[in-house]
Amino acid sequence: MPSEMTSADLSARIASELPYLRRYARALTGNQTTGDNYAAATLEAILQDRSIFDASATPKVALFRAFHMIWSTAGAPAGVSDDTDVAPLEARARDHMANLTKNTREALLLHTVEGFGYDDIATIMNIDTSEASKLVDIAVDEMQRSMAGRVMIIEDEAIIAMDIHSIVSEMGHEIIGVARTRSAAVEMGSASRPDLILADIQLADNSSGIDAVNDLLRQFGDIPVIFITAFPERLLTGERPEPAFLISKPYSEEQVRSAVSQAMFFASTETLKSPA
Repeated sequence: MPSEMTSADLSARIASELPYLRRYARALTGNQTTGDNYAAATLEAILQDRSIFDASATPKVALFRAFHMIWSTAGAPAGVSDDTDVAPLEARARDHMANLTKNTREALLLHTVEGFGYDDIATIMNIDTSEASKLVDIAVDEMQRSMAGRVMIIEDEAIIAMDIHSIVSEMGHEIIGVARTRSAAVEMGSASRPDLILADIQLADNSSGIDAVNDLLRQFGDIPVIFITAFPERLLTGERPEPAFLISKPYSEEQVRSAVSQAMFFASTETLKSPA
C-alpha cells in the first residue's frame, strides 16, 4: 500500500464495494450474522495492516482478496458442528458442505454472483487461473446435484417470471406457481408449501415481496429465499436485517442457477424483514 494513500482514500475505495463483500460473505456462509462478522474482520485486518489491501488491483479485487486471506486463515465452516445451539437445518447444511470439493463454492460465487473473471478469481483466492476455472465447473455440478425441490416465484413482470420459471425448471425443480402480488403469493404458498421462494421486491399492485415472504415465514418457519432487485445496494446498507441471497437485475442464467443451488443447499437462509 503506497504511503501516500490516506485513511480517507482507503475508506473511499472500500466503501462502494463493501455491500458486495457482505453479500458474498452471507451467501458463502448461508447466514447474515456470520457473513457480516467475516466482512467486519476483513475491514479490521486492513486497518491494522494496509499491505493486505493491494493498491495495484481494482478496489473490489483487493477487498475480496483481503477477505479470502481472513477466510482461509479462520477456516471455512464445514463438517459436523459441536455447537448445540446450531439449528438442525444449518447443521445438516454444514455436514453436506464437508463433502464438497474444497474451494468450489467460493469460486462459483465469485464467478456467477459477483461477476469476477477467472483471472480475478485466481488473484482473490491465490490460485492459478486454470484451477479457478476448474473449481467453478466442479461447483456447478456438485451444487446442482445437491437438492431438488418445490419452488414458488413471486414476480410481477411476466417475461422475467417466465425466464426464471424456465431456468429453475431445467435445473430439475418443480415450480408450484408464479404470484404477482402479496396476497396472491400468500394464498399460493399457504396452499402448497414451497421448499424455496424467489421473490421480487416491488410487485404489481405496489405491494411488497418482502412482506409476502415474511407472511409465509410466519406460517412455515425457515424456507430458503432469494430476493431479486435492480438496486441491491439499497438492501445491503447494514441498517436492518438483510437477505443472505440476492440477485441483481438484470441477471444472468448462471446467477440464477448458482443462487438457487446455494439457497437450497442452505435451507436455514435468513431473509429480509421489513422495518418496524
